[in-house]
Amino acid sequence: MIERWSRDQVLALAPDASSQKAAQGVAVPGKWSLRGTTGMVLYGACKGSGANPYLACVDLTEPAYRCSCPSRKFPCKHALGLLLMWSADGVPEVEAAPQWVTEWLETRAERAAKAAARLEADRAEGAAKGAATEQGDAGRSGVGVSARSGGKRGAVAGAESVRHARVASGLAELERWLADQVRQGLAGVAEHEWDGLAKRLIDAQAPGVAGIVSRLAQVRAEENWPGRLLEEYALINLLAVAYRRRADLPGPLARTVLIRAGFPVTREEVLARPAVRDLWDVLGRRDEQHDRLTARRVWLRGRRTGRPALILSFAPQGQPLDASLVTGTVIDADVTFYPGAAPLRALVATRHGTIPASDLVSSHGTIPEPGPAGRPAAPHPAVPPGVSPEEALDEVARALAEDPWTESWPLVLEAVVPERASIGGLPLHPRSRDPWRLIAVSGGHPLTVAAEWTPQGLRPLTTWDEDGTAVIL
Repeated sequence: MIERWSRDQVLALAPDASSQKAAQGVAVPGKWSLRGTTGMVLYGACKGSGANPYLACVDLTEPAYRCSCPSRKFPCKHALGLLLMWSADGVPEVEAAPQWVTEWLETRAERAAKAAARLEADRAEGAAKGAATEQGDAGRSGVGVSARSGGKRGAVAGAESVRHARVASGLAELERWLADQVRQGLAGVAEHEWDGLAKRLIDAQAPGVAGIVSRLAQVRAEENWPGRLLEEYALINLLAVAYRRRADLPGPLARTVLIRAGFPVTREEVLARPAVRDLWDVLGRRDEQHDRLTARRVWLRGRRTGRPALILSFAPQGQPLDASLVTGTVIDADVTFYPGAAPLRALVATRHGTIPASDLVSSHGTIPEPGPAGRPAAPHPAVPPGVSPEEALDEVARALAEDPWTESWPLVLEAVVPERASIGGLPLHPRSRDPWRLIAVSGGHPLTVAAEWTPQGLRPLTTWDEDGTAVIL
């Protein structure tokens, strides 16, 4: 049986504030002519404006949502209202779900099986291509390679060479511009200069660097902006120099430089990489607006490996974002990481389920090895394992040493006391100061806090009360 989520966890799934309000309006048993749960799926029939009730169901193992209402929001208010009633123990348990629910679950299972088969085939193909490439590089004999395939590789290499030349030219101009800025003084630059430089970098096919430059106006609007702007200039200049000297860099760092510059890595390439299976704590999430896009950052951390992971998703403003990772839950999943010197961004390749409540305990303890089929051999702590502030700083220092352009990193701080401007002695981000809710949960006592490290300070994400219940901050 899936651990019942708290009200906070449910409301955090809402796409906007109006959806939260609407969901609370329908989270009333009198509006539902049918509702039930098997422990793994929720379902119900809610009275709507039409003649027939809206049929809503939630697969709690992922989660996934389905509703017959015409709403374009995801999850809709009916799915959220059903979850709110379930969180308050207001949905009766049943042995079997109706046919329309089981048919939906069977369809989802079929799609998941096909996707898993495609993923395994892609990984096998990727491994075969890698072996063939290594063999060809070693022998340089060209045996078994047709002129047509060789021509294709030559065309691709030629296109890449042209792009590298354009990027190199754009970044050389950027280096000269930065040198001029330092000589002339930081206060002399105007916002239109950054905009023009960003557009020229787009034309030079360096969109990653262009995005960094376009955000400099936001830095100028912050407090203590001269120091912050100089830091950003230094990192941009370091990236330009690293690109120019990428042939002298270690392979993973050179790949990081290319990705930061804007060379893409396809989803298929990432999913074909070796997967890391672990029990992943969903530590929290944060949504940001970028021009006309909304970016969702979801932080994970593996219980056995201790590896952090960042799951990014994007959607046009007003469109639904991925809501399948619920803050405060623990999922058993295969995760594949993007290449780089300090791999952080990742994709959830395969989910093997959410850890049920029976396998979670509220006390801290060691993490046992998995039992048969990857399931836990013994109960796990409901609260994720954490580290001291000193250990957290060491971890961040190692990440920055490998990838100096790292902008954020997830941490789980254990036995820390929050204050108005710091947690465990580590300063808070200026926009995160006075975390009254966190201070109230703490009551002046040490607790575990998941936070996002940034160069400007920590952004608290989630904490856990004395019962092991996740409290979203």
